[in-house]
Amino acid sequence: MGQRGDRAPCLPLLLLLLLLLLLLAFCRGRIVRVPKGPLIRVLGTEVAIPCSVSDYDGPSEQNFDWEFARETDFVRIVSTWDSTFTSEEYQKRVGHGDIKLRRSSNDAVELVIKNIQPTDQGRYKCSTPSTDATVQGNYDAEVQVKVISDGLWVSGSKARSSTSLKLSEGDSFKLRCSAITTSPEHTHLHVTWQIKSGLSWQDILSLTHEGKFQPGPGYEERYRDGDIRLDTGANDTYRLSVSQASSVDAGVYRCLVSEWVRGADSSWQKIQEKSVEIASVSIQRTVLDVLISTSNLSVTERDSLDLTCNITTDRSGIFQAEVTWYFSGSPDDTLSDAQVLLSMDHDSVVSDSTLISLSHVDRNSYRLLVRDVGVEDSGYYFCQAAVWVPLHNGSWHKVVERTSAPVSVVVTALEPDYEVFLNASKTPKFSDDPTELECRITNAQDTEANIRFTVSWYYKEHLPGDDVATEELLATMDADWTLLLGDRSRERTQNGEIIFSKKAVDTFSLRIQWTSESDRGDYFCVISAWSRHRNNSWVKSKDVTSAPVSILWATQDYTLTVEAVKLKPFFVAGHTFEMTCKVSSKNIKTPRYSVLITAEKPLTDQSNPNGTTRIISLNQDSVVRLEDWTDQTRVDGVVLEKVQENEFRYRMYQTQISDAGLYRCVVTAWSPGGGGMWREAVNGLSNPIQIDFQTSGPVFNVSVHSDNLTIYQGELADLLCIITTDGMALEPDDMSFDVSWFAVRSFALDREPVLLASVDRRGIVTQSRRNGSSDLSLERISPLEFRLRVHGCEDHDFGNHYCVVTPWVRSATGVWQQEPAVKAKPVFLSVKMDVLNAFKYPLLIGIGLATVIGLLSCLIGYCSSRWCCKKEVQETRRERRRLMSMEMD
Repeated sequence: MGQRGDRAPCLPLLLLLLLLLLLLAFCRGRIVRVPKGPLIRVLGTEVAIPCSVSDYDGPSEQNFDWEFARETDFVRIVSTWDSTFTSEEYQKRVGHGDIKLRRSSNDAVELVIKNIQPTDQGRYKCSTPSTDATVQGNYDAEVQVKVISDGLWVSGSKARSSTSLKLSEGDSFKLRCSAITTSPEHTHLHVTWQIKSGLSWQDILSLTHEGKFQPGPGYEERYRDGDIRLDTGANDTYRLSVSQASSVDAGVYRCLVSEWVRGADSSWQKIQEKSVEIASVSIQRTVLDVLISTSNLSVTERDSLDLTCNITTDRSGIFQAEVTWYFSGSPDDTLSDAQVLLSMDHDSVVSDSTLISLSHVDRNSYRLLVRDVGVEDSGYYFCQAAVWVPLHNGSWHKVVERTSAPVSVVVTALEPDYEVFLNASKTPKFSDDPTELECRITNAQDTEANIRFTVSWYYKEHLPGDDVATEELLATMDADWTLLLGDRSRERTQNGEIIFSKKAVDTFSLRIQWTSESDRGDYFCVISAWSRHRNNSWVKSKDVTSAPVSILWATQDYTLTVEAVKLKPFFVAGHTFEMTCKVSSKNIKTPRYSVLITAEKPLTDQSNPNGTTRIISLNQDSVVRLEDWTDQTRVDGVVLEKVQENEFRYRMYQTQISDAGLYRCVVTAWSPGGGGMWREAVNGLSNPIQIDFQTSGPVFNVSVHSDNLTIYQGELADLLCIITTDGMALEPDDMSFDVSWFAVRSFALDREPVLLASVDRRGIVTQSRRNGSSDLSLERISPLEFRLRVHGCEDHDFGNHYCVVTPWVRSATGVWQQEPAVKAKPVFLSVKMDVLNAFKYPLLIGIGLATVIGLLSCLIGYCSSRWCCKKEVQETRRERRRLMSMEMD
């Protein structure tokens, strides 16, 4: 019931909406429209009465019937679909085409009546045959047509004696026409002046029926400037005034007048139009010739340039000329690219200039005078002339403009006459000697105060054979004597190694402080003369190049000889080794020597696998430096000293067995360089001096042993380094060992060994830094056994392990001698994982947590059922009745 109550208020709204739709359907129907009357038309003109239909059913193209009535009865005129529709009264006019229908669209036509007559005044009815399913709307419409007499009269000016006007360009002219109407209706006139220069007429200026001036296309700007005006005068005259006539104003002019009336719908309707040709105007172009009287000419610098511009024209009457002189560097430049020198306008006002003047010689000649010309004035000169004529309002109008052909002017510079001489005041005999060149100006003539000299220095390398080297710029000066450096000399000049200077007004100098091999070659200088111009700028006028000067010196290859001599022919281990190095050189200027002592050890020496050791050096300043000498117990055990200027002595105290090998002197000769620096000249190598110890001592062997090479993570790994001896037996107190343990973390020994720990012969243990949690210990368990222990092994402790032993033996003299190091064969240590121990504790922890969670869940369930979820249930009392049988029922 509640839902039905909600729907009840919607029923009236639906009924109202349905009723509105029905009303709209009934109201919709065919609509025939004609203009709102009365339509006022002029006798003898063509009349077109439109008729349209809308909101119809059926085909898109509709038919129309036209009828006419002067009073009450309608007479059939014409139909679009029935050729027999026309009544007998109109058959002749319809047959001749004086009355016809013109279809503008499927739903619109126009009734056209040519040469309308007073008898055509009346009511016109347009009707459309029905194509609708139901008859709705209107099927016809009427309009009243009123025919008035022709009262419009248009004519030209009676004062005009001829219909042809011949004018000059820039002249002004006026044309007149008269237009009047005697129409009984209130009509307005629309006057338009037109010109015909081709096949069609073009609007110039109109006075509309609404009293507004309207310029034609292309005449808007001239109308705004006042060059074209339309004025009204007495006796209904309309005057067209044209100022500054040009070639576009030539043609036939006519006056077009149309008559307008306001209709019943307040819109303006044109009811007739008439025109009359007024005049034929021809415009004669003004002839203007511009010529510079002087042809191409040459002028000497500091002289005056005189040019005259002559103009001729066929213009008569009052006019003024305007002249402008231009300068350009190229004959093909346009006026916008050229430079304006001077100008004289049509009021004879000349623009201001100091060194250039413009004068009016006579009516047709204008003179340009340029004083004190310079080289920069060379180029092309031309003048531009224009003819101006006065206008009616006192202003001036330019009618023609022409430009003369350019005249070439060449200004010959006054070059100074001078010569250049280059000589070497200092020449090098050796490398690093100074070099100085002087570039002088000689026999200078015509050098006035406006002349300035600068220099440019060039270098050309000597090449073998017929090869020609390119010139390289060292430095150059600009007109302000600012030095500009070339790429070859920039860095050395900034460092002070090359100096450019001006010693006198006519002398320039180039000095190389320390001449090197790369400076060998030819040098020449270029002296440039600069002239000052009128604007105080400097322009280069002349270059003079000197003859080249060769900088060469005799060179020979450096020679260096080094001889090594052993002072003691025989010695034993523990004694002092001593040798001298004698040096001799040739073709080196004041040489100094640096000496380096090297030793070539046997390939069995593990401390130096490359074979050559740099021991000690002494540089050219006699500073001694230990190179690769790393025996900390014998820091002072080697000495290198300078005995004479070319003799050096090397001593090695308490020699060891490990010092055996070939010893040489490597000598470098140095010569003085630029800036107090030393330059390396040549290197030399001496003959070898051999140290060889003859001994019959013991032979040491080393091996690695372990009882268990496969262990589990966390266990202890024991590795023993066992030393054995062969040959001569030694007491344990006469032997000592340096032991180092290494590991290679791979199976194939293809990685770099890692130092684990080491113990020297004094018992000092050194361990390398470790990343894991395992630990190392290294100890000596017997005179010939060393044990390495890895505590708490991890997986990264696997790999090949070996030890390197360096024996030390005490000689009969009590001196400890170092024997060659011995390397043991590697053994592979494998580390495995104990699965049971790894998972024992996680399993126990998981079982314990599961048991605790289960017991806790049981306890929570019991408590919830006991106290939280307890609910009393009351049983309903039921009556106990037996069922009755259906038969008893």
